[in-house]
Amino acid sequence: MQAATPVRATAIPSVTHALRAVESLLMGGGQRTARRNAWTSVLEDRRRAKDRVEAQHVLEAVAGRASRAT
Repeated sequence: MQAATPVRATAIPSVTHALRAVESLLMGGGQRTARRNAWTSVLEDRRRAKDRVEAQHVLEAVAGRASRAT
């Protein structure tokens, strides 16, 4: 009777992990950094746009109160 060979269970990588692995194979470090920097800029632009909209709403509300007070 032969000894049973051990069975190894390997974890299935997440989709994110798999995409990062493919990214590292296809892109050099500089390209990866540039893409991440570009995405960070997009998120920052969205945050600034949201802040502008909120500031505009505040200014409109203050202007509406000022015109009613006169």
